Amino acid sequence: MMQISDSYCQKNSLFNAMNRFIGAVNNMDQTVMVPSLIRDVPLDEEKETTITSASNGPTTYFSEGDMYSYYVLLKSIRTDMEWGVRHAEERRKDKYGVISQETSRNEAEGEEEDLEKIFRFHLSGLQTVLSKLTGKANTLTNRYKQEIGIGSWGY
Repeated sequence: MMQISDSYCQKNSLFNAMNRFIGAVNNMDQTVMVPSLIRDVPLDEEKETTITSASNGPTTYFSEGDMYSYYVLLKSIRTDMEWGVRHAEERRKDKYGVISQETSRNEAEGEEEDLEKIFRFHLSGLQTVLSKLTGKANTLTNRYKQEIGIGSWGY
């Protein structure tokens, strides 16, 4: 009984969610041989219209993008996960001259809060987002195969 419980918990661990996401993006990257073919192609055939989001940031970019935008975003997130956030901030700073957000981090460190509660909240959110991103990477891979006419390959 303990092994079943342990394997269930391990299956839903953050580490496994990250591995599933990175594996799905690697599969997508290997499948999409010519990324320029997926420019201006909507990811979901049913959702030909653009979805408007009230929030700013990655959600807006992610919901309004074509397959190529998803492809670039998913690869960027994978790189950030593999190399770390600090490395990504340094890359952006070098590329765009963006100043790091150290001041907001220092302000957050000064606040006294329940760290365990905050950790569990962010962990849950991260696992949810990783699950959705993994689904998007798999959808993009399958849609690319449909677009180039190899939809039944690899099954």
